[in-house]
Amino acid sequence: MLITIPDVLNVGEVAQARAKLDAAEWVDGKVTAGYQAQRVKENHQLPEGHPAAVELGEMVLGALARSPLFMSAALPLRVFPPMFNRYTGGGHFGTHVDTAIRAMATTGQRIRTDVSATLFLSAPEEYDGGELLVEDTYGSHSVKLPAGHMVLYPATSLHRVEPVTRGARVASFFWVQSMIRSDGDRTLLFDLDTAIQRLAVEVPGNAAGVQLTGVYHNLLRRWAEM
Repeated sequence: MLITIPDVLNVGEVAQARAKLDAAEWVDGKVTAGYQAQRVKENHQLPEGHPAAVELGEMVLGALARSPLFMSAALPLRVFPPMFNRYTGGGHFGTHVDTAIRAMATTGQRIRTDVSATLFLSAPEEYDGGELLVEDTYGSHSVKLPAGHMVLYPATSLHRVEPVTRGARVASFFWVQSMIRSDGDRTLLFDLDTAIQRLAVEVPGNAAGVQLTGVYHNLLRRWAEM
């Protein structure tokens, strides 16, 4: 399931993030790439543990906690601390699959990367190229969102970032270990949750809504890994 989540960060939060990121010292993005990804990765990022990355990561985590759409789509168990990258001057990231298990630099705790996330911090008109292309059974999907918007997609997907030929593409990226390992099961639960919420608005108090809510939670109880 590929889903976009608008306005994760508001205009003021995006401006605050950009001010800190534009003043930061970036390092070669290969430092966190796996063996396969190192050969196709040309970008810069903030080192894990950098003060700006820690501060802005807390901002992003707080915003995620306030997003019902993120909670419904990702069903998060753990979220990898948000990281930040920058593509300029032809920078790109060739086709790859994200590493399955990642260890947090601060604690060493490992998480399984079920869901990948990109939170855009540059407006589309600030740069040319830089589209995120995600492949699935229905083809290749191009994503280039307004600043403050985020996309979620299965970490199992082949994906790439097209070369940035003008300006700078700045973003936050991270991974989620979901309570629901299977993307197909997450999609089913998300669709059911969406239908329940729509029913509550269109036919408030309908008994079917209570019954469907019970089905949702019983499926979640059956499939969830804690």
